[in-house]
Amino acid sequence: MTTPIAIPSRGGSGGPLALWHDAGLLERGAFILGLTLLAAALFAPYIAPVDPNAQSLLARLRPPLGFDRAVSGYWLGTDELGRDILSRSLHALRLTIGLALAGATLGMLLGLTLGLIAGLVGGIVDDLISGLIDIQIAVPFTLIALLAVALFGGDLIVLVLVLGIAGWETFGRVVRGEVIKLRDQPFIEAARAAGASPWRLAVKHLLPNLVSPLVVMFALSFATIVLLESTLSFLGLGVRPPTATLGSMVGHGRAYMPNAPWLVITPALLILLVTLVVQILGDFLRDRADVRLRDR
Repeated sequence: MTTPIAIPSRGGSGGPLALWHDAGLLERGAFILGLTLLAAALFAPYIAPVDPNAQSLLARLRPPLGFDRAVSGYWLGTDELGRDILSRSLHALRLTIGLALAGATLGMLLGLTLGLIAGLVGGIVDDLISGLIDIQIAVPFTLIALLAVALFGGDLIVLVLVLGIAGWETFGRVVRGEVIKLRDQPFIEAARAAGASPWRLAVKHLLPNLVSPLVVMFALSFATIVLLESTLSFLGLGVRPPTATLGSMVGHGRAYMPNAPWLVITPALLILLVTLVVQILGDFLRDRADVRLRDR
């Protein structure tokens, strides 16, 4: 009887083509939709029909095209000040994604740095950082964000800093745990014996082994920050008017929902699509990074 030859699984390759090959229909659809949303956000100034802040009180609260009282040129209708919903939604999508990207990046860098320090140094430093992580987890962060924005204002810098410290504890806890597992491995001991400094250990030997979990956590943190920014903007503590984010559009439009639901539908749908796409792709990357699930 001939012994079957084992064919290596494609799961071990992490290139873009391999990821596309292993992705299912849902993941491929999410990837295409994500690229479409990203392109719409990047090119919003060029594809928006009109100035997002231009007002026309004679055309206020007009429905999308195809409904009674619709105005030509306003594809998705107008808001209470006669501003174009489509143009404002495109610019709001651009700002919301930018804030979430900046916040997730800042949170990842903060958590990565503190996690590496805690795992490598240990002792009282590890205890202090672990205590900060426990405090962050124990206190509802939405309350901290509300307090910070209320005290320091809703400027973009303040908002990015507030969003950046949201979720850093997840990065810090995972990185610390991975470093503790890796620091006693033979290749780390060999690097120490060769005289490698803690900085070189972190950058050259530990960081490459943290890429996969960091990518997964970044994707999931991005979706969480989109919802947090939308919550703050919905409550009126986000970016100052007339600049629009998706959350602020939902917040301002909620009073008109019985008579003008289109004010809320478009930005709420964009929030849903952005978070859904990131969650689907994050789950896919998580399964790819987990060796126990990779070949299923």
